[in-house]
Amino acid sequence: MNEAHLHMVVNHFPIIGTILGLGILITGIILKNNTVKSTSYVLFIVAAIFAAFSMGTGEGAEELVEDMPSVGKQIIHEHEEMAKKLAIVLYVLGVISLTGLFLNYKKHAKANLVSFLAVIIGIVAVFFAQQTGTTGGEVRHTEIRVNAAPTVGAEQNATAGEQGESEDKE
Repeated sequence: MNEAHLHMVVNHFPIIGTILGLGILITGIILKNNTVKSTSYVLFIVAAIFAAFSMGTGEGAEELVEDMPSVGKQIIHEHEEMAKKLAIVLYVLGVISLTGLFLNYKKHAKANLVSFLAVIIGIVAVFFAQQTGTTGGEVRHTEIRVNAAPTVGAEQNATAGEQGESEDKE
């Protein structure tokens, strides 16, 4: 398994874990259930750990793909910058989550305040997670890039479809 493959394996959990964690945390707040909130905190902590793994494997993955014809250095740079922002937010969310776990365990009065703080940071994290996932996808999936040109196969299919339509009209 090379660095790019390893990066692809670990880079999805920070995104999915953060989205799930946010949904679970909001549910815990609505239900006023500390066990549910603690579950979300654990997900956020694991997402932060996987963010560190993703950052650690990103450089090696970059080295393997940066010179490929369909991959531009600018696209990789944008992804890297977004990933750094996401990682920082997830590290902060991980620390807040550790605090939330501790305060829930101690049944401290400030536990609810920490859960609301975690929701706010979680929303920011989901925003950066979406941006990071999109820019990461653009590295190899040219079809999702903003200025994506149609592929040769799509052009041939469109031309064949137009010819079929003109033959039907005659």
